[in-house]
Amino acid sequence: MTSTAQPGPAKSKKPGLLSNLLINVAIPAIILSRFSGDTALGPVWAVVVALAFPLLFGLWELKQSGKVNFFSVLGIISVLLTGGISLLQLPPSYIAIKEALIPGLIGVIVLLSQYTPYPLVKKLLINPELLDLPKLEQALAEQNNSALFDQRMARAGYIVAASFFLSSALNYILAKAIVVSQPGTTAYAEELGRMTWLSYPVIVLPSMVMLFGAIIYMFRQIGRLSGRSLEDFILQ
Repeated sequence: MTSTAQPGPAKSKKPGLLSNLLINVAIPAIILSRFSGDTALGPVWAVVVALAFPLLFGLWELKQSGKVNFFSVLGIISVLLTGGISLLQLPPSYIAIKEALIPGLIGVIVLLSQYTPYPLVKKLLINPELLDLPKLEQALAEQNNSALFDQRMARAGYIVAASFFLSSALNYILAKAIVVSQPGTTAYAEELGRMTWLSYPVIVLPSMVMLFGAIIYMFRQIGRLSGRSLEDFILQ
């Protein structure tokens, strides 16, 4: 009698970097830059259609994950705030404040969590889907380096918080320099599109360099403090 192995539930495939850039940056920027004129969508509908892409994509990601993701929720709130400021035709300075608010808020939360038993940076840098955390904790305990590892993790947490504060400052400067026209105008929609294009090279790349620096730092600490190679803790 032969038994047939039943396949486990298939994991939902996460969208890649290219999909994220396309939906969150490229498509909205093209719509705002090229289709906001009166002969196309117009300034108001261009903003609505452009923001619909990252909004629906964020909602879809939440549904796919099956759980509430703090950063995804903040992304959705950010899109809704941009839409609200644009549709209510509030002063353009509100966009600069909003752009600085979201990463600044994340930075404050990361920083404050450093002083709790559950630092957020541990979830950001030490992925339980990648590393065998119980095995790592056991190895650290065997080397009497658990407390030292926590100290190094705290140091990495300050780097991560600093990356969000840098993003907040750059967001504000970029938005203040580019978005100067009154919402509801074609010029405003085009400026919003230009800011979207520039956000990645001007803001995201420097912040990502700092974040990856913190990740590499912690990976090196794992090897040094556990007495084993990083590969020993990587889940198959």
